[in-house]
Amino acid sequence: MHTIKNIAVIGAGQMGNGIVHVFAQQGYKVTMIDVQEAALAKAMATIQKNMERQVAKGTITEDQMKSALENISTQIDLAVGVSHADLVVEAATENIDLKLRIFADLDAHAPANCILATNTSSISITKIAAATKRPQSVIGMHFMNPVPVMKLVEIINGYATDAKVTETIVALSKAIQKIPCVVNDYPGFIANRILMPMINEAIISLQEGVAGVEAIDSIMKLGMAHPMGPLQLADFIGLDTCLSILRVLYNGYGNPKYAPSTLLVNMVQAGKLGVKSGEGFYTYTAGSKELIVSSSFR
Repeated sequence: MHTIKNIAVIGAGQMGNGIVHVFAQQGYKVTMIDVQEAALAKAMATIQKNMERQVAKGTITEDQMKSALENISTQIDLAVGVSHADLVVEAATENIDLKLRIFADLDAHAPANCILATNTSSISITKIAAATKRPQSVIGMHFMNPVPVMKLVEIINGYATDAKVTETIVALSKAIQKIPCVVNDYPGFIANRILMPMINEAIISLQEGVAGVEAIDSIMKLGMAHPMGPLQLADFIGLDTCLSILRVLYNGYGNPKYAPSTLLVNMVQAGKLGVKSGEGFYTYTAGSKELIVSSSFR
């Protein structure tokens, strides 16, 4: 088992800042790395706001928040940021070329015994590991969104991942109050191999006029006890992300059952990406929690 004290997280977006939040709150020293100073500043503000919410709810104390925030430092230079890391978690955009570049850089600059993890939701761990000279130290650590709230960490073994590395990441996941589930490296792993075809089928059903947005989501919420309907969930994840994962599944297995719905493709091309763009299957207004079906589907 490796000892993990210092952690570097690459990417200050929604997933990256959530991962930083949970590690810092559990007492780990975390360096958050991003190429943009503005992204780092925004992420720090988000982490503080989310921790203030926890204080207001009574889940953590003021002192715990203060020490958690003191555990976080920021860095725009990757080589400097990972120089003392025991573990690096990459949480950059879901783009294969970008991830391969980052892992080649990490291999060059991270200490020899450092574990290199990726938060990818669908890209092959084995392929990412091949960009390094230490494939045995590369593993998938797929957190769920929002990271501070969701309990699951899907841990993905690449073809060459060392058993001691897996053991370390399983123990670490438990130490940060998460529930680890270990899976093997096949396209989409388990979470998205099962979730994305369901979302895609819901979109196809809408496209074919089988039922409307509200009916589809209500049936899955009330009939199957899903906390969120598949179309609302797609909006939350981001329709562009759903599309890219479906393409990974389709290309990886060559099975037409994974072919993305043409409605999904069109919506992404039209810039209707869900919550992040303000409109997907529903319309989102800042400050409002009301679910309003997009005018395109009324």
